[in-house]
Amino acid sequence: MTVTICRKEHFNAAHRLHNPAWSEERNQATFGKCNNPHYHGHNYELIVRLTGSIDPETGYVYDMKRLSDLIKREILDTFDHRNLNLDTADFRDLNPTAENIAVVIWHRLRPHLEDGLALSVTLYETERNFVEYHG
Repeated sequence: MTVTICRKEHFNAAHRLHNPAWSEERNQATFGKCNNPHYHGHNYELIVRLTGSIDPETGYVYDMKRLSDLIKREILDTFDHRNLNLDTADFRDLNPTAENIAVVIWHRLRPHLEDGLALSVTLYETERNFVEYHG
């Protein structure tokens, strides 16, 4: 029997979608307002899901306090109230699209979790636009 547990978090961050190998015109045509050279921000909603077996001794799939602490340390402390392009090593050479942010979050969390747990990340960039990454 497997169960999925979920933790929802929130962070604010600025970014600019831009490919330095492209012309300004191509960047503008592809990314539009998201290519603003002065950046723009989002109120991101993050849902981290862990799927696994219930430990018969604790009754947990994973301790929610441990998951909360892990997300705070690995994600919120790094991305919250930051300019993703300028302030984070993760996006120095990677376009901070919602897709790439979700993949980076997954890779920042995965090494800290037991192998038997399946990890999924859902990132809402806006209320209507979100991505999921399952690794």
